[in-house]
Amino acid sequence: MRTPLRTSLAALALAPALVPLAAPAASAASPSPSPSPSASSTAPSSKVGTTFLTATTLAPGQDAKVSASTGDYLYWAFAAAEGQTPTLSLNVTLAPAADRHGPQTWSVEVFDGLRRRQSCTAGTQNATGEATAASLALGCTLRQVRSWAEPWSGDPLPGTYYVRLSVADAPQQDLGLAAAVQLHIATKGGQDDAQPEGGSLKAPLVPPVNAGATAAPGSTAVPAAGARAAAPAEPESHWYTGWFSGWNSRWFWTVAGGALAALAGVAGYTLTRHPRGRRPARYGAVPPQAQPQGPSQAPAPGQYPGSGQR
Repeated sequence: MRTPLRTSLAALALAPALVPLAAPAASAASPSPSPSPSASSTAPSSKVGTTFLTATTLAPGQDAKVSASTGDYLYWAFAAAEGQTPTLSLNVTLAPAADRHGPQTWSVEVFDGLRRRQSCTAGTQNATGEATAASLALGCTLRQVRSWAEPWSGDPLPGTYYVRLSVADAPQQDLGLAAAVQLHIATKGGQDDAQPEGGSLKAPLVPPVNAGATAAPGSTAVPAAGARAAAPAEPESHWYTGWFSGWNSRWFWTVAGGALAALAGVAGYTLTRHPRGRRPARYGAVPPQAQPQGPSQAPAPGQYPGSGQR
């Protein structure tokens, strides 16, 4: 009876020591799950907008691969920070050559958050593909995004940028043909390279999110916390405000202006016309006409007053 009891007590004493040794062996035997390929990279976007308000926003490092129709306007949006230099690369796969009727010219443009067209320092903004071409390559390298700039300069500033791809020239029969577009946006530089120094931007040029979107039928819009609707500003009124408003104001001013112009013309004519029936004072008054005395008789000199000989 003593031997089995001693054996049981020894097994219980060694059990806690054997558990840590078994755990590493079990973890080494079970393989760890490997990360999926999609976890480290962002899938390309398959959506595209047709206006500035419906532009598809691309995340940093995300590409776009969409199908479109020849002649449509395609819009994307991406963010750029100060010190960065964005570079766009597009590849347009045209419709089969058998379906096309002539060359096609595609164009790419970039706009900032204020929808000002930004110039490109490098890249092919307009590319023409002949009737036998299968694809086109376009590109645009923007200027370096500045940390601040004067309002009149039009320099690129931090915020949202829009990419617009369109067909600049194509035969009428080719409009509507299927096409495929691939867009890649790369940036280089950072905040350390931002120029110029000594200034700051109050707020990035980022338009409102989902601008122009409408609510679903029957839904009630709930304002955000702390948001308050701004009351419309009343127009400033002056003592002459009523004179220039109303449906009959233009007729009143037209008639009044015509009357004033007529009075001014009459007054000017009265002041500037020459007197009639009156001779200047240095020649004296005009005497009454004398009766004719005969063909051979002539008025004697000095007959008229004021006409004496000098």
